[in-house]
Amino acid sequence: MNKIKVAVVGTGNICRSAHMPVYMSRDDVEVIACADIDLPKAQAFAEKFGIPAAYASVEELLANCKPDYVDVCTWPAAHAPVAIAAANAGCHVMCEKPVCHNLDDAIALKEAVEKNGVKFMLAVPLRYGKNAQHVRGLVDEGVLGEVYYGKTAYVRQRGIPGGWFSCSKYAGGGPIIDIGVHRIDLAWYMMGCPKPTSVLASAVYKIGDYREAPRVDPVTGKVSANNAWSGAQVADYKFDVEDSASGVFRFENGAQLIFETSWSFNGPENNSTQIAGDKAGITLEPLKIYKADGEKLVEENIEGDFDGDIFALEIDHFIDCIVNDKTPSSDIEQAVQLQMMLMGIYQSSKEGREVKFEY
Repeated sequence: MNKIKVAVVGTGNICRSAHMPVYMSRDDVEVIACADIDLPKAQAFAEKFGIPAAYASVEELLANCKPDYVDVCTWPAAHAPVAIAAANAGCHVMCEKPVCHNLDDAIALKEAVEKNGVKFMLAVPLRYGKNAQHVRGLVDEGVLGEVYYGKTAYVRQRGIPGGWFSCSKYAGGGPIIDIGVHRIDLAWYMMGCPKPTSVLASAVYKIGDYREAPRVDPVTGKVSANNAWSGAQVADYKFDVEDSASGVFRFENGAQLIFETSWSFNGPENNSTQIAGDKAGITLEPLKIYKADGEKLVEENIEGDFDGDIFALEIDHFIDCIVNDKTPSSDIEQAVQLQMMLMGIYQSSKEGREVKFEY
């Protein structure tokens, strides 16, 4: 059996902690190269995981090897140039969320993917969880009837990740881009991915960077961290992103999705998603269905085996698409639509009005 050859670009936390353990556990995958703009970091990464070659750029990597697909794990500002280079080299692409730094880059990437006939998958692991897959199956079967409503939240009381995550030059935004995207995509997926038509939203810049200076443990010598998902430090760092955001999306089929997200909120934490149709509704946390029984509403737990590593399930899906020539669930078309939704939040907030999406 020929192994799937993978190259990873960007050797930070998401690649090291989430993607590489999956690749290392599979006997049908071979990571043949890695790249990072910090070459010593890439070389240390290669040594740690037994990767044969490390490079300082995706261009150098692609000039020296031909992977089946490139796994893009850089900061968002580099997603488009890396993914476009991979597509132009004839490689399939799996790219961390968000697809790009802005909508123009996302459209340029879509053109490159379609021109070169390669597969693209946006890495949005929550939609690949067994619970989300089960709910989407119920929606597709018509169990919920016409799905007209969704509500989702990813709200932290205090949880700003370190490094580039809070610098718009590299990240493109704050919690909307970092964590809100996960829940927005999840709810949208569970609703059947209706075509988005508009958004009315507000992004809030009130609390700012409240973090204390890093502290060194006198015993271990380790530096304290505010959040496990810290990015690399950047020389021109500037905290210039939102604290939180909320709003409502409208879709072509008349449905609406209410969302809220925050890194720093003076209130309860919230990590939840629900959708409702004219026959039944579902909450994901806990996994319950609410069905009409005459004049009463019956509430039932949904039983089943819903455990599983969402990153493994996500990568399973993409490899299956490559091997069996299928279209990924979160393909380039949906990736661009999701980027339009995210960018629309900022535009709506800035202009103080509902923003209608143009296609």
